[in-house]
Amino acid sequence: MRTLVVTHYFPPEIGAPQARLSELARCWAGAGDEVTVLTGMPNHPTGVVAPGYRRKLRLEEHVDGYRVLRTWLYATPNEGIAKKTLGHLFFMVTSVLLGARRSGPADVVVVSSPTFFAIFAAWALAKLKRAAFVVEVRDLWPAIFVELGVLANRQLVWLLERLELWAYRAADAVVVVTGGFRDDLVRRGVPPAKVETVRNGVDLERFRPTPTEGDVTAARKRLGAGDVETLVLYIGAHGISHGLDAVVEAARQLDGSRVHVALVGEGAQKAELEQQAAEADVTNLTMLPGVPREQVPELLAAADICLVPLRDVPLFASFIPSKIFEYFGSGKAVIGSVAGEAAGILRAGGALVVDPHDAAALARAIDALAQDPERRRAMGRQARSYVAEHFDRRDLAERYRTRLRSVVRSRRTMARSPA
Repeated sequence: MRTLVVTHYFPPEIGAPQARLSELARCWAGAGDEVTVLTGMPNHPTGVVAPGYRRKLRLEEHVDGYRVLRTWLYATPNEGIAKKTLGHLFFMVTSVLLGARRSGPADVVVVSSPTFFAIFAAWALAKLKRAAFVVEVRDLWPAIFVELGVLANRQLVWLLERLELWAYRAADAVVVVTGGFRDDLVRRGVPPAKVETVRNGVDLERFRPTPTEGDVTAARKRLGAGDVETLVLYIGAHGISHGLDAVVEAARQLDGSRVHVALVGEGAQKAELEQQAAEADVTNLTMLPGVPREQVPELLAAADICLVPLRDVPLFASFIPSKIFEYFGSGKAVIGSVAGEAAGILRAGGALVVDPHDAAALARAIDALAQDPERRRAMGRQARSYVAEHFDRRDLAERYRTRLRSVVRSRRTMARSPA
């Protein structure tokens, strides 16, 4: 099977969607498929195109058995709606103009949303290549931006929702990452048979609870933790969705204890978080830039407790942060300040769960685990066992691949049927 993946974001950029798509591409290629990823020049989240990719219209790479075709785009920082939208629109156009011929023939075109406008590029490419068209939904867009207060113009929201539903109707299949997303789409009229749930998972070979002592010592020092301190780690995006101000406040409440909190990543809220910590004179908090994905396992290995926070927004009850699975795969004790589907998965894997954005409850949960190393170890063992049984990335990739093959077969059968 020849699969073309269209995505605005891809490694070496850092983030959950980049990790998901690159690992899926690797698994599909390893299973014998011909996989091409059509993406832009890496620039997220800074808006600065990475060295080696500048002043190029196109660039072709080969990674882990699949091909990556990059096209020029308007690079913009991950902040400001107008500039970000312009960047997405540029990719929608340049990915087709510069990538249609060079990407070659395809049996199926898979597009990952958001970003929203990439869907239209993928639809056009699927039409040009006479390929099946599959939309992957990782966020309920634009609904989440409405709930977060980012989009308030009712006419614009109406238009975007109409375009969203058009994309689902145009697709041969829609793949979502949570059961809540599936329920939402079906409630809004998408046929249930069209929607497949393939959750995120973890590469159990990469994320594992078997670090070397030297790696742990160096990583703990890098994260600012002393030898006798309990290291609490959040690693991921610092955006408006993540409720990290509650984590900073929890750190403040634990200041003076043997607990050190580290936040690693980038995002639109990072400057505000740094200001919050400085104004409160929080001394047991380290904030570091984002790191390449290959460095994430060694940082997780150094942590005693890992955090999964989200803002207290009703729609987030249907979200499942992908970092849960990497934390579990690393055999870590986890505390989530989330609700809904994510809270259920966390509890099933032995994690603690507190109400979203409740800094005091989060601080109490951290303090309780900080004083009980044996409990943390038991939680880590349960987490690893649970994720290995239910969220092995290889198994999920094969399930996804099976769905893609089914869609391609159905399309070929319809093409051969008499009119």
